[in-house]
Amino acid sequence: MFSNSVKIFTLVGLDIRLDPSWALIAALITWSLSQQYFPSALPGQTFETYLTMAITAMLLFFASLLLHEVSHSVVARWLGVPIKGITLFLFGGVAELEAEPQSAAVEFWVALAGPAMSLCLALGFWVLTGISDIALQSLILTEVLSYLATINLILALFNLVPAFPLDGGRVLRAYLWHRTGDVLKATETASRSGRFFAYALMTMGLFALFQGALIVGLWQVMIGGFVFMAANSAYQTQLARSVFGDKTVGSLMKRRPVVVSPEMTLSEFVNQIMLHQRVAFVPVVEDGVLLGHMDQAVLAGIDRENWASTRVGDVFAGLDPETTIAPDLPVQELMAKIAKSGQRKYLVVKGRQLVGVVTLADLTKYLHLSELLHQH
Repeated sequence: MFSNSVKIFTLVGLDIRLDPSWALIAALITWSLSQQYFPSALPGQTFETYLTMAITAMLLFFASLLLHEVSHSVVARWLGVPIKGITLFLFGGVAELEAEPQSAAVEFWVALAGPAMSLCLALGFWVLTGISDIALQSLILTEVLSYLATINLILALFNLVPAFPLDGGRVLRAYLWHRTGDVLKATETASRSGRFFAYALMTMGLFALFQGALIVGLWQVMIGGFVFMAANSAYQTQLARSVFGDKTVGSLMKRRPVVVSPEMTLSEFVNQIMLHQRVAFVPVVEDGVLLGHMDQAVLAGIDRENWASTRVGDVFAGLDPETTIAPDLPVQELMAKIAKSGQRKYLVVKGRQLVGVVTLADLTKYLHLSELLHQH
């Protein structure tokens, strides 16, 4: 998900990473605090003072955000859910689970851990604010601590909104999952609430833009867009998990696919196979032995005027572990392979024998049909 993120340290066995997009939000928060929030809350200070306050508050806010995600991760790991690590990015932070919770109870406790930590931090900063105000009588420190208490309270309350993928949406999914026993239906309902919340955020953002609040408006629109995409993605992921279950590639592949001989010319391949049969990924087979495949990428490397004189056997792509899979490979592992490699079409082989072909389009079509059947 965050291919450009950089590991900065390890905390309680978790890799903590920074995505480059984090720099943008860090700069935006620092600018907003130094130019608007602190000058308004504590007038009469120098620019250097406001900048120091802003940087300190920004760093402690992200430390709080990190602890929010660490609490999710620690509870998840304690309940048997493996965690890759935590990444801070444009929209905050995310604990990267290697697997989804296996029960509604696990989902419930993992989801509540984050807001609980944020509420504890809000209370802690509120206590420190009082100590600073009474004992230390430091207006500057008091304002920074007051901001941190407020922002952690806001973070907790925002995350408790029952809109997936926010923590409140995960609590909602856990409740519906526990009540109905149907995790897919629960995910669908929670994701729908996430989309409604996203629409509301984007609508408020547009109103803010029309009223001249450029930063606030853009931020609300961006967060709304992120929530919308995340809610849709969560439902599609759960749908794939439910539909494919323990199915293997062999149960969904195309058996007896169209094949091509290495003796066929490229002109014949284009006219007889690609145009007539309407397939663009074709196994190359000779005497029952799989040699490789032909596709549009291979064809694109040959000048059109040479097609009539060039044989498939001269240019086809040979067998490659990246494009060959076994029929007993679980479909969910194939989906992960597709996501990682970007390869969309595969030869299904047993030894050197071709047993079928499977493509991302086949999986998507099956998933869409299953979704239609589920809705009815």
